[in-house]
Amino acid sequence: MPEGDTVAWTAARLQAALGGQRLVRAELRWPSLAEVDLTGAVTVVVVARGKHLLHRLDLGGERLTLHSHLRMEGTWRVRPAAETVRPDHRLRALLGTDHATALGRSLGMLDLVATTDEDRLVGHLGPDILAPSWSDDAGARRAGRHVALERLATDARPLAEALLDQRVLAGIGTFWASEACFAKRLSPWAAASTVDGDALGALLDWTQVRMAWSARTGIQSVTGLNRRDALGAVHARSGRPCRRCGDTLRVALVGQPTRERTIFYCAPCQGGLAPTDDGYPQAPLGARRDRTRRSPRY
Repeated sequence: MPEGDTVAWTAARLQAALGGQRLVRAELRWPSLAEVDLTGAVTVVVVARGKHLLHRLDLGGERLTLHSHLRMEGTWRVRPAAETVRPDHRLRALLGTDHATALGRSLGMLDLVATTDEDRLVGHLGPDILAPSWSDDAGARRAGRHVALERLATDARPLAEALLDQRVLAGIGTFWASEACFAKRLSPWAAASTVDGDALGALLDWTQVRMAWSARTGIQSVTGLNRRDALGAVHARSGRPCRRCGDTLRVALVGQPTRERTIFYCAPCQGGLAPTDDGYPQAPLGARRDRTRRSPRY
């Protein structure tokens, strides 16, 4: 699933293409919105909120927000207005100006609400790790970082599960949860409330800096390299040697049944095997079936 950095990068691209522009073409191919006509609306701003996109519009003085979530397969792509849009059963939204066309394909959610009602859709989210006020020193107790640390410090669930809960902290997915825990030598399965506060703060700071860089560049990478074999230290590398200690990297589940997520890790570097580790896989990827192998999406 695209994570907060990918969604923020997408929002910036949509803002650059559509911001301040009037829609001359608008198609919402979504059952509940099929009869809605946004032609003539002006894009006020497109912003990210965690893994959610909020496209704020002004339609004749009425302020509306087109909300979308990419889920697993969704994308927004920008194309020149003159480019022909080919038939595509995956197309869920088309927003066009005189200069550009934005195409939303395979979107997991699409809603239209009054801008004043956005909280109905995103009000449950915790602090956004990429929000400008994340570490606002002037209002430290209100800043997102402070709130997130308070919530993690009292969360009895495994650290990775708490990090992935968007109600605790918005934006982190399995790529960043796996990479951050590995970078800071923390067990993803240790109860978040048992992790030292300074260690939690260092984990959040490490993650925020790298996610912010990814949001600016569109490259989800912990190394700064844009090569598929060098994007992460552990994510999607189960069965391969750890670049730190040389032991075999592993993958296991975290979370409650029906809501489990896969986390990649190194047992020697991070304090031992996960409680849910079934000993799979132990060979390099490609040597045997790896049911969790996925490349991160951007």
